[in-house]
Amino acid sequence: MSKKLFIGSLDWGVTEQDLQDLFSSHGAVEEAIVIKDKFSGRSKGFGFVTFTNDEDADKALEELNESELKGRKIIVNEARPPRPRD
Repeated sequence: MSKKLFIGSLDWGVTEQDLQDLFSSHGAVEEAIVIKDKFSGRSKGFGFVTFTNDEDADKALEELNESELKGRKIIVNEARPPRPRD
């Protein structure tokens, strides 16, 4: 079973490779994405990392929440399903 983590408060310069590199040190990462504005292509300051193993995701969440990445303190939480739009 895979588990997805929400990564917030990202520096505008953080890339998907940066997320992959940071989080893969805690386990097998299936996907690391930085969410970008569809018009400007600029980062929206958050992303998601999906782990292959739930235990690895839990360990990464515990160890990396409020750690620094490119000079900013990041927020790591378990991702929640998107809310339906009205």
